[in-house]
Amino acid sequence: MLFKTANKKTLMAAMLTTCLTAGASFHVAAMESIHFLIPGGAGGGWDGTARGTGEALSKAGLVDGISYENMSGGGGGKAIASLVEMADQKHDTLMVNSTPIVIRSLSKVFPQSFRDLTPIAATIGDFGAFVVRKDSKYNSFKHVVAEFNDNPRAIKIGGGSARGSMDHLVAAMAFKASGGDARQVRYVAYDAGGKAMAGLLSGETTILSTGFSEALALAESGEVRILVMTGEERNEAAPDVPTLKELGYDASFVNWRGFFAAPGISDEVKAEFVSTLEQMYDTEAWETVRARNGWVEIFTPDEQFVAFLEQQEKEVGALMRELGFLK
Repeated sequence: MLFKTANKKTLMAAMLTTCLTAGASFHVAAMESIHFLIPGGAGGGWDGTARGTGEALSKAGLVDGISYENMSGGGGGKAIASLVEMADQKHDTLMVNSTPIVIRSLSKVFPQSFRDLTPIAATIGDFGAFVVRKDSKYNSFKHVVAEFNDNPRAIKIGGGSARGSMDHLVAAMAFKASGGDARQVRYVAYDAGGKAMAGLLSGETTILSTGFSEALALAESGEVRILVMTGEERNEAAPDVPTLKELGYDASFVNWRGFFAAPGISDEVKAEFVSTLEQMYDTEAWETVRARNGWVEIFTPDEQFVAFLEQQEKEVGALMRELGFLK
């Protein structure tokens, strides 16, 4: 996760300048199989990232066999524990994850961290977004902000992650940038994006904090409207959706998503995973998936990924303490 508020630097520029060129070509044989382990339920960002990546790898002929496994529980901790405990049997497994692996480790939601796994690569960046029901009275995010600043308890914000996790932090960041008290954000936690969407449609919540790619899919269903997104500039996938900065709020956010393998895999297996993901960027199949989801390419492999995670751990921890989520 990369947060940016007034006088705060993001890591995005560093991340993009240190990444390897995605256009490199290795011309190696297709991998036999990849099993994608997804630490949450269907309909969330992890699910979409794993299945979109698998779709591109399969259609491009880079991997012969693709399979998926959703394993919800413990804020992602159940899947992490399973990958660690069954490491000897999981040499073909890639677990998708993102900023929450850092946040939830800091929050002690689970005892492991990225150091207990084999980081393979960050592959995409996804912005945050705020959506409302199609029939909502809120026609702009400024309207929501005005009501929040008048009466914070009137705005119930849903998200597909636990209290103090990413969807909560993004909402806190946005309302803080608007001049409100971030600690007053009334956040309702759901297990994955599908349940959070159901909560919005049923009226349990006022607004949904989610990933931009999920927001695009929800908007296509015709049941919601995207009020704002957290990129530095508008995205080609939804050019009519304004950014927080356009509305006068000095805040932006991009969430990395990427993949981890089991601990103890050989250097050869790790290199094959990295090579296969890197080759994916040159394919039409990947461009189709990327454009459909509004993802930003931020390929950051191996040791560069580890260095980024270490820096992000410091940055996120500081923000969580500032907002009162960590002591």
